[in-house]
Amino acid sequence: MPDATLVAGGQLAAAVDPRRQVALHCLAHLDVFTGDVPDDPVWRAVADAAVADLLGRSIDAEEVLVFDHTVRVDDPASTRRPARNVHTDYSPDGARARLADLLGAEEAARWEAGHYAFVNVWRPVGGVVHTAPLGFVRPSTVRPEDWVLLDLVYPHRTGQILGLTARTTHEWWVLSDMRPDEAAVFTVFDNRGRPPLAHSAIDLPTDGPRRTSLESRALVRF
Repeated sequence: MPDATLVAGGQLAAAVDPRRQVALHCLAHLDVFTGDVPDDPVWRAVADAAVADLLGRSIDAEEVLVFDHTVRVDDPASTRRPARNVHTDYSPDGARARLADLLGAEEAARWEAGHYAFVNVWRPVGGVVHTAPLGFVRPSTVRPEDWVLLDLVYPHRTGQILGLTARTTHEWWVLSDMRPDEAAVFTVFDNRGRPPLAHSAIDLPTDGPRRTSLESRALVRF
């Protein structure tokens, strides 16, 4: 793993994250589950409402569209394991394409004229995170040339993210021992130029239970 500052759940200090790029909040309880997100519209409605309420309170979002929930299990047999590649979820072109995909061209143009962002809400499921906790690279230590474009090809669309090449000058912090009642909120794209936040699962030596986590993705307008 890279050299990193370990931050215990609930204690993300200004000295570690002076621009408050990542914030920890309490999130309303959701039913504990393992495996894939339940194919249950009632569960999704509760989850969407909890995330939208959190983002409205924590980052002053005026409109919130929650469009995805993904469960990741740190197990070789899992179909969705923690992502161990350092990245942020959208390039500028990828964000614009996803905006239009979610809203349609006319509504996307309205959002483009204002301030919008893609935001992730990340939380443990079923217990404290011991393996593969979430790590972030301090944006002030990233150079523009460190980013590389990566295409993600899906059956019905192609997305584009930004990968990060490694440098010894990158500074990391890792959210250690997060609890299921805590949620990490962080921006992965902002159309007003807030620096993208590189993140990845980080392998730490531990004998604890394998991580299960839920990440919810949202489009927000300010």
